[in-house]
Amino acid sequence: MNTIDQPAGSAPARGMAAQKFYFAAWRWHFYAGIFVIPFLIILAVTGMMMMLITQVDGRDGEKIAVTVEGTALPVSQQAEIALTQVPGTVVEWIGPKADDLATVFRIKTEAGQRMVAVDPYAGNVLTSWSRRDGWYDLADNIHSTLLIGTTGDRLLEIAAGLGLLLVFTGLYMWWPRGNTVAALIPDLRARGRALWKSLHAVTGFWMSLLMIVFLISGLSWTGVWGGMFVQAWSSFPAEKWDNVPLSDETHASMNHGHQNDVPWALEQTPMPASGSLAGHQGVPTGTAVDIDAIVALGTALDMSGRFRVAYPSGKTGVWTLNRDSMSGDSTDPVNDRTVHVDQFSGRILADVRYQDYSAMGKAMALGVPLHMGLMGVWNFALNLVFCLSVIFVCISGVIMWVKRRPAGASRLAAPPMPAEMPLWKGATLIGLFTAMAFPLVGLTLLAVLALDLVLLSNVPAMKRLMN
Repeated sequence: MNTIDQPAGSAPARGMAAQKFYFAAWRWHFYAGIFVIPFLIILAVTGMMMMLITQVDGRDGEKIAVTVEGTALPVSQQAEIALTQVPGTVVEWIGPKADDLATVFRIKTEAGQRMVAVDPYAGNVLTSWSRRDGWYDLADNIHSTLLIGTTGDRLLEIAAGLGLLLVFTGLYMWWPRGNTVAALIPDLRARGRALWKSLHAVTGFWMSLLMIVFLISGLSWTGVWGGMFVQAWSSFPAEKWDNVPLSDETHASMNHGHQNDVPWALEQTPMPASGSLAGHQGVPTGTAVDIDAIVALGTALDMSGRFRVAYPSGKTGVWTLNRDSMSGDSTDPVNDRTVHVDQFSGRILADVRYQDYSAMGKAMALGVPLHMGLMGVWNFALNLVFCLSVIFVCISGVIMWVKRRPAGASRLAAPPMPAEMPLWKGATLIGLFTAMAFPLVGLTLLAVLALDLVLLSNVPAMKRLMN
């Protein structure tokens, strides 16, 4: 027999309809938790791994200390030194964040892309490694696709959407109904399941706002809602680059692997193309348009902190200078900047800054580095506490279920569905709107709703198994 937690001030104060709605919310909270908990634990653990590795080694393993001795060699000479160790084609220069750190070059070889760290003072190669082949990358691949590609992306998109349902139903059940203090501070005098319930509810409340931010920013990276719906109409419009020839490639072509190297708002925007007199002066006339001139241009443009330079790809490719907080170049997203330079004339074809983004682009420019813990020590500490809180809430939810579930029972012991569900038409309408706004999530909600109403609540064998 199921035991039911009566909400404070139940039927007499709030009416039978409110009591039934509470139980319905509890049932949906339970169902969402069954699906979401494993994914939330995976995301929290891998998220902590990536943050910790970033703090120690850097996202690309670029935090390699060197001794400052004299003046750094020209970047072009450093690139030549890197090629002596790893023959191939240099495709990116990653500037050091400080004078006592190595310069890193990304080199395209027949065996794949390699990263080469060069001491800019001594002029020797310190180390090299395969790009996207370390512990950070393993954690990122699990965090992005569960190592199963598109299927994993879709499962995580559904999990993120149901995670929002988990938060909203949890907040509804948490909502103080008389005792506000108990809702904000856990009751450590309680024992057994009551203690776990208090810890679960209060911790869930305090982390709920950040959870919503993380889930929505995570959803914006997914393939269906993010890539096909939100990002498509939130991308920076290439039409703002007056009379600039465009390439057939988009900015997303600059990404490699699951990690993203360009701002979210630019990924679906076409790249400008070299080979015209468009744009305005960048590299001074009469100066060779090479890596030294491009790095000097970035310095002249006051791209403070660290910035990176992607080399031109093909005859129409451009030099791209990029300072992006998402990539750990700085801790201030408002200073993000992407500059494209014609590889022949050295003229600036495009100069995109934070203020040029759409509202959603700005939100993502802030949300992604916050999500990744890249906005300073405070952000790292906040995210670390948040990830530990997510794990605790998930584990405490399971413990509460085990303590509520009848001993030795083979049933799932889901919270019972009210005999007469109030406002069910409104709930169905919300499900339909959700299906339009979040296709995979909405369809999943409608499918579970139909399964619950038609099968689980009416077929005796299924009803016994669940309840």
